[in-house]
Amino acid sequence: MHGIIRQNFRPTRKELAMATMTIPKKDTEESLPAAKGQKREALERYRLQVDRQTKASFSAQPAAEKAGAAIKKAHPKVQVTIYDSEESTTTVL
Repeated sequence: MHGIIRQNFRPTRKELAMATMTIPKKDTEESLPAAKGQKREALERYRLQVDRQTKASFSAQPAAEKAGAAIKKAHPKVQVTIYDSEESTTTVL
């Protein structure tokens, strides 16, 4: 069948089984450079959340409260909270 040309060629099951495809092996992830902006930064203890979306994290509560107060002053209608990840508590500003 290799020398015969058929119109409306459809390979048979046997021809499909005999066909092989070689796919090149992928490089390991170690050799690829890391994509910029793809790595998440580690979150600290106090997380500043605006309308339930985390916007920043702080290691000290006063710094989180100061940033939250500035956001609340500029945008009084949004809900600003500080989440303490160690104690699992939320403070509404």
